[in-house]
Amino acid sequence: MRIRLLFIALLASLLTLGMAPHPSEAAPRIKITKVTGGLSIPWDVTWVGETMLVNERAGRVWSKRGNADPRAVSLKLPPLFTASEGGLLGMVADPAARSNGFFYTCQSVATAAGKAQDVQVWKWRLTSETKAVKEKVLIKGIPIGKGRHNGCRMRFRSPQMLYVGTGDAAVGTNPQSLSSPGGKVLRVRSDGSIPTSNPFFSQGGNARYVWSFGHRNVQGLAKRPGKSELWSAEHGTRADDEINWVIKSSNYGWSPTPGYNESRPMTDLKRYPKARKAQWKSGSPTVATSGASFLDGRQWGAWNGRLAVAMLKGKGIMTFSVSKDMKLTSRERIATTYGRIRTVEQGPDGALYFTTSNGSDDAVYRLTLA
Repeated sequence: MRIRLLFIALLASLLTLGMAPHPSEAAPRIKITKVTGGLSIPWDVTWVGETMLVNERAGRVWSKRGNADPRAVSLKLPPLFTASEGGLLGMVADPAARSNGFFYTCQSVATAAGKAQDVQVWKWRLTSETKAVKEKVLIKGIPIGKGRHNGCRMRFRSPQMLYVGTGDAAVGTNPQSLSSPGGKVLRVRSDGSIPTSNPFFSQGGNARYVWSFGHRNVQGLAKRPGKSELWSAEHGTRADDEINWVIKSSNYGWSPTPGYNESRPMTDLKRYPKARKAQWKSGSPTVATSGASFLDGRQWGAWNGRLAVAMLKGKGIMTFSVSKDMKLTSRERIATTYGRIRTVEQGPDGALYFTTSNGSDDAVYRLTLA
């Protein structure tokens, strides 16, 4: 009887996280190897051709090619606000980076006095493995508050269209206000121009950038291979981290007013009956969903097409199957012995790379099926 009760309790816990075991599917064996270590809170990883770039929140960028040791990349960043959750955060290469050398960073910028100013998106060109030059500022004026909820995950959905997930800066009115870039998914062209097909372009001002709104703190963005779908991973409050299917002009229902009331639901259907529901939510406790990437290619076997999502508080990676009706079923938790995981990204070699975020001796790892 005691064993049966323990099993029931365990199953209930798994169901709370949407992670019930799948009886007919054996978990593939995985292999994890360290790519590079000795880092401090690496935030994102991307590739310019065969050169891997990895950044650290304090403002450093490293390049690594093949088995060679990492090399510091010289680039003139603006003064960074690195307190709270701020710093050098999201980074993504241009889809044509192999030929043009372009990549993009999202960072929390400080004033000359060292105070929080705003969050900005910059475009760079990697001119060698040790140097990058600034091309232009694509977006500025994303709210920063005191440094909490900076968002800053970036991904391309098509060759020129860059999507930027932002945080609400812990200001209650930001997510529902189209005049604020905070608590949104923004869309801008890689040359810095704003597409006139953005849903609120005609309203002018910051609304021109908005693709979707009503978000709390977008920490992951991923495009589904072979489709136009964009998915996001978002931090909840005391409950309900979310994974969302990001759809043009949609409201995702976060509105913690009056003030900044974090007891409000992540998707407030009473206030916004037409708000789009999450495809998955954690319930309580949260796991602090972070970076996201789809697994793509025959090398993944039964996992081909799954969505991998990093967990900070949850310490590991979740993998989800996407059903025909766009629901997510969690099948596995993997890489659970590496501490906090910030980013997952499939590399040009088809492997999944992930970064730890433990604060000391962090590393980039490579994950494949064994």
